[in-house]
Amino acid sequence: MFYRDAGALKTSYAQDAALFPLAFDRRAMIALVLVAGVVVPLVASDYWLGSILLPFLILSLAAIGLNIVTGYAGQLSLGSAAFMAVGAYAALNLVARVPALPFPLSLALAGLIAGLVSALFGLLSLRIRGFYVAVATLAAQFFIEWLCTHVPWLLLDNHSGVVSTPTLGWLGFEVASIPARYVTALIIVAGLAVLAMNLVRSELGRAWMAVRDHETAAELTGVDTVRAKLSAFAVSGFYCGVAGALWSFLYIGTIEIEAFSLHRSFQILFMIIIGGLGSVMGSFLGAAFIVLLPVAITNGAAVFGSAIKPDVIANLELMIFGALIVGFLILEPHGLARLVSHAKARLRRWPLRY
Repeated sequence: MFYRDAGALKTSYAQDAALFPLAFDRRAMIALVLVAGVVVPLVASDYWLGSILLPFLILSLAAIGLNIVTGYAGQLSLGSAAFMAVGAYAALNLVARVPALPFPLSLALAGLIAGLVSALFGLLSLRIRGFYVAVATLAAQFFIEWLCTHVPWLLLDNHSGVVSTPTLGWLGFEVASIPARYVTALIIVAGLAVLAMNLVRSELGRAWMAVRDHETAAELTGVDTVRAKLSAFAVSGFYCGVAGALWSFLYIGTIEIEAFSLHRSFQILFMIIIGGLGSVMGSFLGAAFIVLLPVAITNGAAVFGSAIKPDVIANLELMIFGALIVGFLILEPHGLARLVSHAKARLRRWPLRY
């Protein structure tokens, strides 16, 4: 009885275009942000903040980026980890070579550089479609990995291949402790998630979805498909670039290309498949599933003591991932986001059955 459309009258265009038109949704989102930003850092341990919640937030941001180009624009990309690497290496050089820049500005510039690189590879999508776009972005993955390992200048002329990131600071505050890193990531991810939700509801977002649904029909109805495709790749690269910089500076504390391998690209792709294509909320759900599943498997195996070997657990994790992806593609192609929307619809009709 507390979750209803009845009585939620809209008397202006602003109310009609609100992200959360129902009061319950608005209050629930505000409460979620307050709990995540105020309560969780006070009660959660450093393990949960630094090893679970922090990578969850950063991978959610990368999943949003991939969802923009794949879920909303319909261009399959397998190079999201490469664009994360571009953002990480760009942020390192900006922080080290231009120390006068505040970190938020360096982070934004790193994202813009990653977006530009992504748009350059997105130019190939203007001539090819479907599976061939995935092959082109896969080539970007291998090319950027090779570039980062053969150009020492990108790693500040360090030939070891690994560089420790400097401690971040802004407005006199150092982002050194694990709670500070978590809160910083939460603020950035929440802000960019709201931006993504507004983008996909804008004229540009509708152009992305028109290209995804039927490119020829979109072009015949006046949609600038060139602008739509390139902007989708650019925005996706920006989000992935910011996620890569956060991954290196806030999570692992080093810059190394092994953190942005092809495995990472597939991991992010699995997130949007399980969470839901074309859904910002699905990006968070998929990231939570991918991050928490190994923890659940490890804790479940601990019940049996040393009866299950670590290599068996690792293989079991891969088998479960594969089975779940196949299951979601067959039973619920729209992923966890569709299940959540069905649950909300049933809650709005409760106690009625239909």
